[in-house]
Amino acid sequence: MSIEFSDRVTRTPPYPMAPAYDLPEDVALMASNESPDPPLPAVVAAVARVLGAANRYPDPTNAKLRAALSTRFDVPAEQIAIGSGSCDILMAAGDVLLESGAEVVYAWPSFSVYPYLEAATGARGIRVPLNDRHEHDLDAMLAQITVATRLVIVCNPNNPTSTAIPLDAIAAFVQQVPRHVCVLLDEAYCEFNTLDDPDSSLELLKQHPNLVLMRTFSKVYGLCGLRVGYALCADPRFVTAVNQIRQPFFCNSAAQAAAIEALRHQDVVAERVERNVVARVEVESALHDLGIEPAQSQANFCWFDLPEDSPGEADVVAGLADRGVLVRAGTGLGREGALRVTYGTPQQNDRFIAALRDVLGR
Repeated sequence: MSIEFSDRVTRTPPYPMAPAYDLPEDVALMASNESPDPPLPAVVAAVARVLGAANRYPDPTNAKLRAALSTRFDVPAEQIAIGSGSCDILMAAGDVLLESGAEVVYAWPSFSVYPYLEAATGARGIRVPLNDRHEHDLDAMLAQITVATRLVIVCNPNNPTSTAIPLDAIAAFVQQVPRHVCVLLDEAYCEFNTLDDPDSSLELLKQHPNLVLMRTFSKVYGLCGLRVGYALCADPRFVTAVNQIRQPFFCNSAAQAAAIEALRHQDVVAERVERNVVARVEVESALHDLGIEPAQSQANFCWFDLPEDSPGEADVVAGLADRGVLVRAGTGLGREGALRVTYGTPQQNDRFIAALRDVLGR
């Protein structure tokens, strides 16, 4: 006789983790949408300053970080939730909003963690296919909302397809969502989006009490390893609810210190976005030369279907890995025969294109 596990365990799929953690340093890590830029020296120094007090618990209220975010975005601190990465807030949102008999609506392919919400809560997940441009079909999503819907998620820009929806379309969508439904706008990559000012969506918080904007320090700020995210919430009760159901001290002292310091360097954010746009243009141009039509990226990565005459997805991914380039296979992200590739340094981007050309025999 052995211990018995809950049905939740069997419902929950394993997270499609990228490889590379045991590989040598001479590898182009282009599989996890990480920043190729290391933390700023000022951020590293801020972390070092708090490590001497690591024998004490971190501030469970995240007061200084919430105050810094409040100043940055002009959103009251009581309307800001902090998490150990934005995924922490996402999963907490599922816990406080969903249950058996409820529904959650999201596009697919989209962020691979969204299916965990239905698995963890017993809610019914409704996946709405993207359109032929790899974008959210907002009208189709609206059509799926019922009296049982508690949560609708829009990932903008979308992971894994890199595409974005203009803010006016997002605003029109939120306007039509019933007020009993929480709209979670996942903006993990918003700083890279050049369709609109990344701060434009903040105005929607003043108009829609059911809206949550979820963001992270993992991407443009380059703090993946410290795990710190946040949500800007129209209703402060959302903050209270997600804090209530999580373990205490969910954001460590080093992460809080790093995030506070990172916010002080918006000039560096602008420089990183500019370099990302250059990488986007250069990689997309090189892919076109190989006969590949990538999706219209507004993120720090590209997404494309492999040519029909190419080796299979697994063979292409393995061939790239053999040449020292790690990318993410589409199958684990919701679309077989596609690749998601994070933009790296100029040298890494060139290495990826050369390796792909070799693997495809172009």
